[in-house]
Amino acid sequence: MPIIGPAPEFDPEVNVAWQPLAATQPASVTPDLIPFLRSQRSQLSPMTDEDLRCEGFFSVEDRSVPGPDGAPEISLLILRPTATTAPTGALYWIHGGGMILGDNRGGMGEALIAAREFNLAVVSVEYRLAPENPHPAPAEDCYAGLVWTTGHAGELGINPARIICAGGSAGGGLAAAVTLMARDRGGPALLGQMLLCPMLDDRNDSVSAQQMNGTGNWDRISNETGWEALLGPAHGDPDVSAYAAPARATDLSGLPPTFIDVGSAETFRDEDIAYAGAIWAAGGKAELHVWPGGIHGYAVLAPQARISQETVATRLNWLRRLLHPATTPLP
Repeated sequence: MPIIGPAPEFDPEVNVAWQPLAATQPASVTPDLIPFLRSQRSQLSPMTDEDLRCEGFFSVEDRSVPGPDGAPEISLLILRPTATTAPTGALYWIHGGGMILGDNRGGMGEALIAAREFNLAVVSVEYRLAPENPHPAPAEDCYAGLVWTTGHAGELGINPARIICAGGSAGGGLAAAVTLMARDRGGPALLGQMLLCPMLDDRNDSVSAQQMNGTGNWDRISNETGWEALLGPAHGDPDVSAYAAPARATDLSGLPPTFIDVGSAETFRDEDIAYAGAIWAAGGKAELHVWPGGIHGYAVLAPQARISQETVATRLNWLRRLLHPATTPLP
């Protein structure tokens, strides 16, 4: 067992942005704070249709579509480039929020950067939140939205062979789960999966989780709250489904090309590294980036920091290679 030292130092520019926020929010999310945090978020101004249009680049539509069998309909936020009539690729976007917070307009800034760069559509899914709706509700909602999107791709002006499942934090974990579900159920054939600091492992016992106990943005205590909400007392048990916690998957073969990034100073560091390693072990294709001094969500918290700008550029470079692969080898 390795000696567990203190958390890695935060990137200085990220830390400057983080400290004022740290002084105004709870150090850890506990179950009793969930209603307060939801109320706090509801008072924030959401991204408006005008924001999402990006000065006319996208059309914006909210659509209710069938949910999983026997479950309520789900809401999809659909953005389509206005300057083309040819079928485009698409990001199927799943928002974060620790399984307990958020909606399908949350975190869209990250999706919009990529969508504008590569003229992609974005379909962002609204899924039921825990603890009111524990597993499998969130994952099944997200999968149902993907199946609907693929089945209606022609109507939406989307090329169904060029859909990338993407998300951040809890959304990254759900994107990984949806990708596993699509493989196992013979569902949509995804072009790739893009997992940004994904929440993958309910066991919450890695070295990085222990280092981030009581520090940083989304610490080990907060993570425990999220998994407890999703899985109840079963979290941490040996038989937790890989569709709830993708780190539990024992077979990661047959997955599409995968991008994973994470900060060195966040709870999810080691589980994300392990997930990339398991894809490689299964013979798959994965690209992993661990950003020194990055805390959870640093690219959103401190977008002007050099580490954040390099992170965004690296994500775009991976998408560029995926969407526009080289046709001839270099001499």
